[in-house]
Amino acid sequence: MFADIKAFSGFAVPDLEQARAFYGDTLGIEVTEEYGLLTLHLNGGERPTLIYPKPDHEPATYTILNFQVDDVDEAVDALNRRGVEMERYEGFGQDDKGIARGEGPDIAWFKDPAGNVLSVLKG
Repeated sequence: MFADIKAFSGFAVPDLEQARAFYGDTLGIEVTEEYGLLTLHLNGGERPTLIYPKPDHEPATYTILNFQVDDVDEAVDALNRRGVEMERYEGFGQDDKGIARGEGPDIAWFKDPAGNVLSVLKG
């Protein structure tokens, strides 16, 4: 029924202006606004992702958005320079940079201002 229908994903934040600044300025993603909603234009615009306001927002306890990168170390260093700190999770054997290595692709997690979990991983 939905095999040939265009779809997109979305997630909530309590403050759209904080989200616009983080995703647009800090991460450098093209962000547009329409109807009081933000759209992240990922993959050169091929993968629009909606961000909507939710005042009673509670962040998910899982990764909502993964960014595939060629070099996880380089991406983590760039994020750190922009003030983004990596998350630490028990049981993942993360190194000093917060990168988990050897159990699948190298990956490091961080959060947006709303507490949503994001990652950079070897693509």
